[in-house]
Amino acid sequence: MATGQATSIATLLAAGERSFSFEFFPPKDAAGEEVLWRSLGELEQLRPTFVSVTYGAGGSTRDRTIEITGRIARETTMTPMAHLTCVGHTVEELGAILDSLADAGVSNVLALRGDPPGGPGTTWVPTPGGVDYAAELVDLIHRRGRFSVGVAVFPEGHRDSTSLDQDVAVMKAKYDAGAEFGVTEMVLRASDYFGLVERCRAAGIDMPIIPGIMPILAIGSMKKMVELSGREMPAEVLARIEPLAGDPEAVRAEGIRIATELCDDLLAGGAPGLHFYTLNRSKATREIYTALACHA
Repeated sequence: MATGQATSIATLLAAGERSFSFEFFPPKDAAGEEVLWRSLGELEQLRPTFVSVTYGAGGSTRDRTIEITGRIARETTMTPMAHLTCVGHTVEELGAILDSLADAGVSNVLALRGDPPGGPGTTWVPTPGGVDYAAELVDLIHRRGRFSVGVAVFPEGHRDSTSLDQDVAVMKAKYDAGAEFGVTEMVLRASDYFGLVERCRAAGIDMPIIPGIMPILAIGSMKKMVELSGREMPAEVLARIEPLAGDPEAVRAEGIRIATELCDDLLAGGAPGLHFYTLNRSKATREIYTALACHA
């Protein structure tokens, strides 16, 4: 089977075609592993531009991230991207991880500072002998010359940023260090994404920025994820889903509609593509993808 391990995501994005990508996390057990690979197989049929695999806090899923991305590179037609964080690793350990990824056929990395060991919103704890900022990690990866490097960007600013200006300065540092593209945390309003792009372009950050999409499938879990990112659910979204709180199926259906409308608005406004946070399931993502106006 044809594989995508030698393909640079930056090159794919530069080709100008709309990007559709999907994100997964390393499962904790055999049952989760089965769900993951079934979902990957189902979504492979949509011919995504790339798929990404997250990295647990403190490197807790390091080996599984390498294993899964390597298997995607070897056994599927999809181009894999591995996440890598600064948390809990020395520079030497980070270099060894990058060597392992390269040996596994993985040539794309999303460079992240990562959440503090205490979780989002807690005090950042530097690792002795490591790097403290995503920009430093980008530089470390970029200097090895073997990877296409992406970074996280934040439509409403990172929860630890003191202002949107400071947030843009951090993004500019990542760009100057060698970042070639950005993927946002989940976008809640199209206007937030377009505001982010405008701020980046004004600061000289000239790289593709792909909006992240996560549909509302349950009110409670979505509110929790938004809270962890230091934001609030938009009032106009709550007005549509809270009246349906007693009917989980109706919430899910409306959540799919809201996400589809958001995706259409983003693409119509010039977004280079969409990055779906799948939670290792394919059904909702496939429903949104099929319903998009660009496929009508």
